[in-house]
Amino acid sequence: MDRPGFTVSLVAGGVAGVSVDLILFPLDTIKTRLQSPQGFKKAGGFRGIYAGIPSAAIGSFPNAAAFFITYEYVKWFLHADSSSYLMPLKHMLAASSGEVIPFSLVQFPLWESLKALWSWKLGHVVDSWQSAVCGAFAGGFAAAVTTPLDVAKTRIMLAKAGSSTASGNVLSVLRGVWQTQGLSGLFAGVFPRMSAISLGGFIFLGAYDQTRSLLMKLGKESL
Repeated sequence: MDRPGFTVSLVAGGVAGVSVDLILFPLDTIKTRLQSPQGFKKAGGFRGIYAGIPSAAIGSFPNAAAFFITYEYVKWFLHADSSSYLMPLKHMLAASSGEVIPFSLVQFPLWESLKALWSWKLGHVVDSWQSAVCGAFAGGFAAAVTTPLDVAKTRIMLAKAGSSTASGNVLSVLRGVWQTQGLSGLFAGVFPRMSAISLGGFIFLGAYDQTRSLLMKLGKESL
């Protein structure tokens, strides 16, 4: 990957970040309220689900741009070609360099692997909409397996200052949820989370690939 490709990835990543935030911000608010220990209605229900969306959209451009330029740079640095049996590990390293969270470690290697498999079956690189479908599947799976961690994060964020939950001990929070609510508590909001992130993966990764392809094409035509 040459240097101009990094600039294209930066711009495409920013566009993808803004696109997904504008569409999915309300669903994320609903998911957070479903996971609240107060209950959905007491946490606000459907009231004000669009509050804060302008600032979120503005902040998402540089965040997503920084993630993707780091992701693409690390992939290039590691020479993560589709023929390498170390490709999933390289994609994990690239994703963790851009954003160190378990979700990205699951989503991005799976997204790249699904694209590679589909490309192999087609005999050519997948189109943007096919990349988006792979992103939806990868996002939904990653959302499901990381839901307990998301529940713990939400409980910690909403905890009263000075409480044991507010200390930020994830394992302690997960243990407490398991003891009081069982498996259903650990996976509270899993279906809205899967739906939202699957749709988010479709929009985010599809928009990224589509924008990047368009910008690369424009760059070649201008030469």
